[in-house]
Amino acid sequence: MGSGKKSNSAARKERIEEMRRAERARERRNRALTIGASVVVVAGLVVGGVVLVRSQSDSDKDSAASDSKGSGHFVTDADGVKTWSGDLSRTHVTTSVTYPMHPPVGGNHNPVWLNCNGDVYTSPVKDENAVHSLEHGAVWVTYTDKAPKADVDALAAKVKQTPYSLMSPYQDQASPLMLSAWGHQLAVKSASDPAVDKFFSTYVQGKQTPEPGASCTGGTMK
Repeated sequence: MGSGKKSNSAARKERIEEMRRAERARERRNRALTIGASVVVVAGLVVGGVVLVRSQSDSDKDSAASDSKGSGHFVTDADGVKTWSGDLSRTHVTTSVTYPMHPPVGGNHNPVWLNCNGDVYTSPVKDENAVHSLEHGAVWVTYTDKAPKADVDALAAKVKQTPYSLMSPYQDQASPLMLSAWGHQLAVKSASDPAVDKFFSTYVQGKQTPEPGASCTGGTMK
């Protein structure tokens, strides 16, 4: 009987030891799984950070697309018309655009043009919409509060009779009266200045027009 009891005790100890070994093995597996999960989490954070950086980079590129400060400057012709020497980008953007000249004569612009079928605006318009109208071949007449009322009225009458033209007040410009077309600009002394008719005849749907014949109606300001 004594020998049987010892045998049972030894077997019980062996089973306990096996259980302990199994428990230690489970603990090792759990630690391995925990470490593996941590590696996955860290990797995910790294990838997420890369994606975030790339997303920010893409956002910066989008912002850059809204900046039309590309290389270039005005060259003044013999007749006083200033012609932009650099390339004028034509990307459609929905953000504000920083233009290197005022009023702008081209560059990135809003997808929606401004009505320019002889339209006279009594309040300032958005550059981005007006530039799109220039792309369609319009001439944009602008004036400051220093322009004589008689000249403003006379130019407004001319615009109203001229498809592919528009007019609006514009305070941030060098001269009281200015005419702009895609890539070209002219300051005039008065509405009776002969240069006014010449500018209109040259640049309303002129050779400079990137999109000749494109609509000047059905637009809006956004």
